[in-house]
Amino acid sequence: MLDLVLIGFIGLLLAMGLKRPFIWVLVYIYIDVVAPQKIGWGLIQALPLSLMAFAAAFCGWLFFDSKQGMRFTFRQGLIVALLVYCGLTTMAAQFQDSAWEKWDWVWKALVFATFLPLTLRTRLRIEAAVLILVLSIGAIIINGGMKTVFGGGGYATLKLLVDENSGLYEGSIISTAAIATIPLIVWLARHGTIFKPDWRVWTFSGALIFSCLLIPIGTSARTGLVCLAVLGVLMLRSVRYRFVYGALAGLVLMAAIPFLPQSYLERMGTITGYQSDQSASTRLAVWQWTYDYSKDHPLGGGFDAYRANSFTYNTRVVTGEGNNQQVEFREVTEEARAYHSSYFELLGEQGWPGLLLWLWLQGLGVWQMERIRWRFSRTAGDQDAADGRKSWQWGLATALQQAQLAYLVGALFVGIAYQPFIFMLVGLQCGLWSYVRRTQGDARKARSGQPAETAQVPSAA
Repeated sequence: MLDLVLIGFIGLLLAMGLKRPFIWVLVYIYIDVVAPQKIGWGLIQALPLSLMAFAAAFCGWLFFDSKQGMRFTFRQGLIVALLVYCGLTTMAAQFQDSAWEKWDWVWKALVFATFLPLTLRTRLRIEAAVLILVLSIGAIIINGGMKTVFGGGGYATLKLLVDENSGLYEGSIISTAAIATIPLIVWLARHGTIFKPDWRVWTFSGALIFSCLLIPIGTSARTGLVCLAVLGVLMLRSVRYRFVYGALAGLVLMAAIPFLPQSYLERMGTITGYQSDQSASTRLAVWQWTYDYSKDHPLGGGFDAYRANSFTYNTRVVTGEGNNQQVEFREVTEEARAYHSSYFELLGEQGWPGLLLWLWLQGLGVWQMERIRWRFSRTAGDQDAADGRKSWQWGLATALQQAQLAYLVGALFVGIAYQPFIFMLVGLQCGLWSYVRRTQGDARKARSGQPAETAQVPSAA
């Protein structure tokens, strides 16, 4: 029955795309984030949903969509360069079987991130892509938030829509993604035109943000707490009343502490005591091994090169209570431990060239969003500015920048360098950057008396 409902829902969306082919792009976003084929039990698992949706999206764009105003940005070129380089390192990978298995989903994330901006030609399309991304990941977040409230959380025990511990269904990854989603939720609540801001939109948005905050608690992921702290600081740049915001945030934090599970507080306490936490000690040892590995393999060892690691380190263990506490150091040997950091993941698998490409891609996104923020902080070119608010372009650039920076902080401690979620954010950034350059360029031409583009505004979908 569950399979029939999921297949029927996806089939309905695909049928709607016959009239508006852009809907097929949104269907792919939904499938790639939620992975409904993993939720079902029978027939749906045998269907290549992701391939079907991407084929429909690409063919719909190729044959039916207007190419007016389409631009291929420099960042899309960087994604293609990273894709090609990953392909080369995969062919020479140290562990061929697992490397090709990882390549099977990495290339899809990179190709879609390159393709997505080509379809985002209007404000409505950009907003629709953001909305579907938020609602798709929201399906996972709401499920996890409800289970956390009713006592189903805990480190490595929170079960989301599927009984799987990979991708967005892994605790630290969903915690990072949940916090990174908060700025996008706020932007939709303020500037949305598909669901115009009213009390119902704000109520749902508030509940969804609350669920996002519950995910790090339900998963007991320290990464989520760090990302939340960073996002709180970043939001100080964009709020109007900074002191009020800071005071309210402090009061909420103090009020929430008595209600947090003791197991969560104890795990968060290990952030500052890495020597007594084997997980943190392992991370440091893996990072040191990866750096040494890069000296002998500067071009990278291909996907899953971490399987070659083996190291020994000492971890601090405290036994006893009160005055009878004893501290001893135990020797621990580890093998084939994952990187636990996107930066070292890139360094070990793609070497220095791949790491530099990835950092260039991410850094350029932060810079481009800052340029848009600067550009629209000086203008009052839309209805939003008339009532004292910033423009939707400024708001979306701010949200995408905050989401990306929260992700980059979380990426310090989790191997999520190629996750489709972050590359969808990159694709949205590229689409917004291209849209702003095109529309603002036409506006400058019109003001200077030069002939602007006279083509009719293309259909939003």
